[in-house]
Amino acid sequence: MEKFKLRYLLRAVIALLFLMAGCASQDKEFTFARTTFSFDHEMQPFDVFTEYRISPGDILDVLFQIQTWVEKKNFKLGVDHLVSVSFVHSPELNVEQTVRPDGKITLPYVGEVYVVGKTIEEITRDLKKDFSTILQSPDIYVMVPEFNSAIKELKKDLHTAPRGLSRLSTVRPDGYATFPMLGDVKVAGRTIPGVNDTLNSKYEKMIEGLHCDLFLEKKSGSSIYLVGEVKRPGGYNIHRPTTVMEALALAGSYLPSARLSNIIVVRKYEGKMVAKCIDLSDSFGLKKNSSFFYLLPNDIVYVPKGRIARAAEIASYISSIAFFRGWGASVGLNYTYQLHREPSTYDYEDEDLD
Repeated sequence: MEKFKLRYLLRAVIALLFLMAGCASQDKEFTFARTTFSFDHEMQPFDVFTEYRISPGDILDVLFQIQTWVEKKNFKLGVDHLVSVSFVHSPELNVEQTVRPDGKITLPYVGEVYVVGKTIEEITRDLKKDFSTILQSPDIYVMVPEFNSAIKELKKDLHTAPRGLSRLSTVRPDGYATFPMLGDVKVAGRTIPGVNDTLNSKYEKMIEGLHCDLFLEKKSGSSIYLVGEVKRPGGYNIHRPTTVMEALALAGSYLPSARLSNIIVVRKYEGKMVAKCIDLSDSFGLKKNSSFFYLLPNDIVYVPKGRIARAAEIASYISSIAFFRGWGASVGLNYTYQLHREPSTYDYEDEDLD
């Protein structure tokens, strides 16, 4: 076994020396193109994610800002506002009540009065009219000692957490996250700004002046999957778009039996699995027009041992290994097993892959 390892190492060193000698003698520099699947070409530059989409397991941080200092013209009463009604000449009639969910308060002699959606001036005018037949001089003053008890309760709830006016929320496997007062909101597959806009729209309807900023506290990690003739098959976390060559390095490189000219990359697109054949021997051989192919999260890289003739062989091999290792749900293989032709490349259903 040790002799085999030594022999393999010597061959690799000799090959490297020949390659270096050839490069030194030619004294040339090579420029590699960068590419990926045709339907994802707009993601350039390929080595960064053009936009991040929330995934199950991500931890979101919601920072609340309660803008009670903002001037509000034509302030109108709402449910849960505390209302104080004072009678100058009849202080025994003074009341202080919270507006009920039905939008009303109850006053002596006149009974229930609807106040939601009215300004202080409008309520004062209506009460003076109602009490004009009861009191000789209905001098009435209406005040709102507490603007919104819901804000007070939210502050109290958030301040119980060590993070102050913020709350951490973990995205569940079903794609939902739970937020204060709102409950469950579907966030998986959406961008941070998009979810932030949705939250602010919902909070503004509940409490005027309540604003939140959404941050990504912790990323669950994005994975690619390598199977076939690699030293350590399995799933590997990536934090940026990764080339096929880099992916092989994560898996400990390829085995001597690997067919580098026939590597298959599978990506989910519009509910289907799309396959593309990558000739990595071009890159290792520094051939003209060689390119680096960039992978995205959940891509599957299959390094075959020999020639693959048809798409059915790819689908059968990858699906069996993926489900055996429990990757099916995470890589989306439950959508369909049909592999579709990448435009302007091989038609896997009808042609050989070579």
